Amino acid sequence: MEDDWLTSSITPTAKYVIHAKFEVNGIVEKPDVIGAIFGQTEGLFGPELDLKELQKNNRIGRIEVEVKTEHNKSYGTITVSSSLSKAATAILAAAIESVERVGPWEAKVQLEKIEDLREVKRRQIIRRAKEILKKWTFESVPETDEILREISDVLKPSEIVTYGPEQLPAGPDVDSAQSIIVVEGRADVHNLLRCGIKNVIAIEGAKIPETIVRLSKEKQVTVFLDGDRAGDLILKELLQTIDVKYVARAPPRKEVEELTCKEIMTALREKIPASDIRMKYARIHVPPKIIDIIENLKGTLEAVLLNDKLEILARVPVSELAEKLPGVEDVSTVVFDGIITQRLVDLAEDKGVKYLIGDKISELNRRPVKPRLLTFEDVAPESPAGV
Repeated sequence: MEDDWLTSSITPTAKYVIHAKFEVNGIVEKPDVIGAIFGQTEGLFGPELDLKELQKNNRIGRIEVEVKTEHNKSYGTITVSSSLSKAATAILAAAIESVERVGPWEAKVQLEKIEDLREVKRRQIIRRAKEILKKWTFESVPETDEILREISDVLKPSEIVTYGPEQLPAGPDVDSAQSIIVVEGRADVHNLLRCGIKNVIAIEGAKIPETIVRLSKEKQVTVFLDGDRAGDLILKELLQTIDVKYVARAPPRKEVEELTCKEIMTALREKIPASDIRMKYARIHVPPKIIDIIENLKGTLEAVLLNDKLEILARVPVSELAEKLPGVEDVSTVVFDGIITQRLVDLAEDKGVKYLIGDKISELNRRPVKPRLLTFEDVAPESPAGV
């Protein structure tokens, strides 16, 4: 059967299986390949995506390697099961693909596919459903068929439409509804439509689309996100970028796309005001050096430009900040005794600045994900650990 590759090496909670192939310009064995994967991916993304920790916590399965040797070269396949989210699984696949050497030999790893185990199960269910339907058909009568068809049409989920210049996946009622539900991706939209919720739209990516920003000014927005770390990060970005009224979350470690209709309705019923979440994030902890700079800048109408190591690169009058900023290299943080304007935001974004900290923020037409905009009142001191 097409699904026979499912083996005991896959963790019970696995959702995806990564399949990759490799070529090494020398003769190697399985332990060499596995060691190269662990060694060359260690420390790339911190403990949350460390392979050893993920295996220890049963978030990924064993790294299965098959090797064959031909003409003093080694070829083979790598298989890894994952119970992580789609985003984390994609990062894991890319990390494995980044391996460039096995032992002393040059190597090339290439992703072949990421198999969705839920899709495999769906295929099995559909296949079995067809068998059941064939056996059951003879019991039906024409009158019953007509009744069932009429009722089924009412329950049939709406089709996904595209919305706005970014062609965002959405339900058909986004335009007409007074309130909308913002989710992460197309699969989330599909799941909500399946449950009869039609005023839903997806951000579909890391950057918040301008269409979502515009809709948030016109309609009441509820964001509905996965119950994982990625959902936390997206929530922070949304709260900084658009006007959010309510926040709903999937249960811990679950994704919106995999929830049942009952779970979806429960999560939306239990949504909480975004103001409560904002209070949680209200005070942003920054290194003491930033606090000292803020205190020293108050009343001076001056700006300080710093690099990633919080070393001062320049100190200029606020009136000259827009003129001087483009000419200073490696600026990571700008702290100034003045008002954050749209012009400064655009200049800082073009320059790759990560944090723009001012006394106040003026009314902005657009708030990018980077730089992060903070006022003096937003920040609180912490032990030195970087902004």
